[in-house]
Amino acid sequence: MIVQTSLAWHSLRSRRSAFLATFVSIMLAAALIGSFATLIETAQADSISMIDSEMLMVMGVVVGSWGAIIALFSLTSTIGIAVRQRDTEIGLLRIIGSTPRQARRLIRLETLVVAITGTALGAVLAWAGGAALLALLRSNDIVASTIKHQAGLLSLGATAVALVLVALVAATLAGGKATRGPAHVVVADGQTGTARMPWWRIVLGTVLVGSGVSMAVLTVTIMTDSSDPFAPMMTAGSACIVVASGLAALAPILLRWFAAVVRPALGRAGPSGYLAGFNTSRRANVLGGILGSVTMFVATTVGVLMMVGIDGRTLEAIAPDLQEAQTITLLNNVVTGMIALFAAIMMVNSLVAVIGQRSAEFGLLQLVGATREQIRHSVVTEAWLVAAAGMVLGLLASMATVIPYSVARGEGIVPDGQLWLPPLLVVIAVGITLVGAVVAVNRTLDRVREAGPRASASI
Repeated sequence: MIVQTSLAWHSLRSRRSAFLATFVSIMLAAALIGSFATLIETAQADSISMIDSEMLMVMGVVVGSWGAIIALFSLTSTIGIAVRQRDTEIGLLRIIGSTPRQARRLIRLETLVVAITGTALGAVLAWAGGAALLALLRSNDIVASTIKHQAGLLSLGATAVALVLVALVAATLAGGKATRGPAHVVVADGQTGTARMPWWRIVLGTVLVGSGVSMAVLTVTIMTDSSDPFAPMMTAGSACIVVASGLAALAPILLRWFAAVVRPALGRAGPSGYLAGFNTSRRANVLGGILGSVTMFVATTVGVLMMVGIDGRTLEAIAPDLQEAQTITLLNNVVTGMIALFAAIMMVNSLVAVIGQRSAEFGLLQLVGATREQIRHSVVTEAWLVAAAGMVLGLLASMATVIPYSVARGEGIVPDGQLWLPPLLVVIAVGITLVGAVVAVNRTLDRVREAGPRASASI
């Protein structure tokens, strides 16, 4: 155990950039989930009225749960990426005598250290985020201005413990996959990126997509006739998030199919295009994490913001309580803003994690004659492919909210306004992806230049 702990500390010190993505994911997940959890703790105070307590509970539980689902999905995806990128290293450890159990323990120890550090800083951000959310609710007269923010062990402590446990479970699952089978096979899978996606993830993605589509159908067939004007929102509002989560779970398969379709065209664009198409297909398991973030960003922002726009045009005529309508619109905007910000940061975080670990590959490419510009162009083209696939999948997922809700509000299949919003949000998503890719590849190429191509290729 002492040797394992020493090796874990050495790995953390020598691979700071590799663990940075996991640290950022855990920190942001703790900040997002903890911010809403503090509202739940605040609602438990004896001095708060029942109406205010119910509103804080709705904000903390209902709204916060969607943010928590996305945050946890991104966290497990990032940890999975970090472990998959070390398949070759783990295989080599086994070849020199480490058992699968020892390799899994090493992964858990490293994840535990990163998780504890990330949740500690995330708890500080959550305290500030919860206070800001409560201030927003008070300033809009949604809750009483005398309510004081409560943030302690009930909210921040429980969030930290839960996230550490989730991180350890994710590391255990990823480590189990990385240590399964003979060591030489693990090394080969790590080098080629051809490891299969687990069956349970395919089942989960299919169930989520089916559930989201069912919610969309339910909105049109049943909720439209309800006497409650907010009934369609109960099913349509979350349909895009559910479908996007399912597509994100299936992202490696979908990206491989997408790359297979566009590879012939990319091959005619020259060596960089051919290499980009080949790498996108070969590394679909790793790049799927980026595709999932892009899909979630586009689907959530387009779906919920278009729904809010439809409400703005139609709700005043049918809602008996305009204050309640304004409150729901505010809640939708808050959750959309926080989830979109989180998804955008995760897009960049995933890009840095994936591209930052390709120093050896870039070094080998330079040794066989590739220039920095050719490598940069190839990686940016990969980012274009991922962004394009995420744009298509995200827009498809957003339709599970937009079309049913527009029909339920009497605007028809195509909403009456804000048709400029989806293209704008798509441009933002593509821009974030490309800028993140350019920054990440430039940093990685700079490290290769400092170490020398031959030294980098030997890593």
